[in-house]
Amino acid sequence: MSVLFDPVDTLKGIGAVRSKQLAGMGICTLYDLLSYFPRSYEDRTVFTSIASLEPDVRGCFRAMVVSHPQTARIKKGMEITKVSVSDDTKKLTLVFFNQSYISKQLEYGQEYAFYGKLDAGYTGLQMASPSFEPLGKNEITGRIFPIYPLSAGISNKIMSGIVIQSLDACRGELPDIVPTSLRSLNGLDDVQTAYDTVHYPPNFPALDRAKNRLVFEEFFVFSVALNLMKSARTSIFHSPYEMVNLDPFYGALPFSLTNAQRCATEDIVSDFSQNKPMNRLIQGDVGSGKTMVAAAAIYCAVKNGQQVAFMAPTSILAQQHAKSLKPLLGQFGITVELLTSSLKAGEKKRVKSAIASGEASVVVGTHALISEDVLFHNLDLVIADEQHRFGVAQRTALSAKGAHPHLLVMSATPIPRTLSLMVYGDLDVSVMGELPSGRQPIDTFLMGESMRARINAFIRKQVDAHNQVFIVCPAVEESENETLKSAQMWSEALQEIIFPDLDVALLHGQMKGLEKEAIMDKFVLGKTDILVATTVIEVGVDVPNATLMVIENAERFGLSQLHQLRGRVGRGTDKSYCILMTQSRNEETRQRLNALVGTNDGFKIADEDLRLRGPGDFFGSRQHGLPVFKVANLTTDLETLRQAQIAAAQYLQSHDSSDDFSKKALQARIHALFGGDEVPIS
Repeated sequence: MSVLFDPVDTLKGIGAVRSKQLAGMGICTLYDLLSYFPRSYEDRTVFTSIASLEPDVRGCFRAMVVSHPQTARIKKGMEITKVSVSDDTKKLTLVFFNQSYISKQLEYGQEYAFYGKLDAGYTGLQMASPSFEPLGKNEITGRIFPIYPLSAGISNKIMSGIVIQSLDACRGELPDIVPTSLRSLNGLDDVQTAYDTVHYPPNFPALDRAKNRLVFEEFFVFSVALNLMKSARTSIFHSPYEMVNLDPFYGALPFSLTNAQRCATEDIVSDFSQNKPMNRLIQGDVGSGKTMVAAAAIYCAVKNGQQVAFMAPTSILAQQHAKSLKPLLGQFGITVELLTSSLKAGEKKRVKSAIASGEASVVVGTHALISEDVLFHNLDLVIADEQHRFGVAQRTALSAKGAHPHLLVMSATPIPRTLSLMVYGDLDVSVMGELPSGRQPIDTFLMGESMRARINAFIRKQVDAHNQVFIVCPAVEESENETLKSAQMWSEALQEIIFPDLDVALLHGQMKGLEKEAIMDKFVLGKTDILVATTVIEVGVDVPNATLMVIENAERFGLSQLHQLRGRVGRGTDKSYCILMTQSRNEETRQRLNALVGTNDGFKIADEDLRLRGPGDFFGSRQHGLPVFKVANLTTDLETLRQAQIAAAQYLQSHDSSDDFSKKALQARIHALFGGDEVPIS
């Protein structure tokens, strides 16, 4: 076995205690050490004189020890060691806390290189706990010094030292997973040069080249994996569906489909006609009509004698989908059942029996659908709504209840086009960029607390016009942060003080399922004037009569989340409005919120959110499809991503020229990125 996978305690100075500390940082082998990249760098190449040092600015200088170190106990558990150093320009006192061993390391009359920053002490300028080494050693001074993410017990000096040891021990062992031809074509360092440089950079241009190589490598691994996953799916045989005449379905709709809806439906019908499973994403902005496209897909599948599972992220959304699909599909004798964890035991048993027997052609539900005791008769189409809210494992578990069923995933969260290259690289994508006729843009305003009276008057005006109002709060209950509006407290204030004659309801995620459904039903039926809620209403809730959305403490939400919330109004034909409330005077915050005021285009908002916040606002973890990259940054490295995707395609066309060692290394990297072993390299 390669020395790369030797345990870290094979290195000098790594005993049981330090091994345990490193294991806590995810470092168990020498390769783990090499792959533990610095988070930043300090330029320690320039030396200055003591007299030229500036307070609170770190710098390097050379000086002689001109006093014997003196240690004194200043209080229980606290020792202070002082020593004076001097160069041709000035004398300086160095102070070390609880480091009495310094007196044995700094010898009187000897010269050392130091790195630190001046602090204002009681007796003038001094320097606390500088790094130092003998002149000419150049391990921590006289070089570009890497700064690593650290945990208790491991200093940066220790980490840098053991990484250098590991580099020496593993020299020549690192597999280069990017073939020579692709390195040459893309101007990349070889793997050994890149690892040497990123841990011990000779200069900044070389460091930039090394970082680019590592970024490319991460994107290359991911892109190869996506290509392989897509190829694996296309190799699975699935009997084509017979052509279905959709005219009866279209005729049953109370409206005409948009061109975008028809195009997406045609994409799905085309997928059904192939001899491989569909793997398609329908991506459309809020209110673009994705559910009707899903209904068309369901119609085709059921007419081919197949069973459909429609998974939604919340019970409210699942219930809403079931209510809209039942009357539409019921006209054609298609049975739609609802399965959520909040159903009573008897009803749940009945629905599960209908699913197992095939009596239920369509099952709409939450993650309850993937319970072990839910057995399908002949599941052949899986639909996942708001797909980024489900983990890959959940979608896979539902698909596993059929024999390689068709997969249709839908998202109303606009993903920046550049980011979607990464997240949806293994999917066929249909983008719906058109709103149904009659929908008007939502006028959005940014306001402060001084406008509260006018806002309340506007709420009253909307209700008097027989419309309804959403008010979203960032917290359920009152917190220590007095500036945060709590849904509980604010709903009470609105009902008891501001609008005592109106019907104000409260909805939040901590309520039980049946209680939430009852409150939402009442609002949908128009019996509630104002619904105060948390982000539980963020996705899917469709109330055409709601024309005003007020979002309290809007600065607490991401732009894409605000856009989703805003999409709960404007579902009917009446003019709708969204008011973003904030007390923040931060210019960057207000600029971010004004981006929402300026456009209703979810993709433009998503691009701005990606620029300001990075990809985390779209996907909270790797469970939602986005891997954890050590070096690559989806905000700044998009050109490298494009190059890596091209290189991955080239590699897969001719990778037989790669040696087995490199192939196995690439396989291992793919497994580390995704987990499991479902992405083989033949």
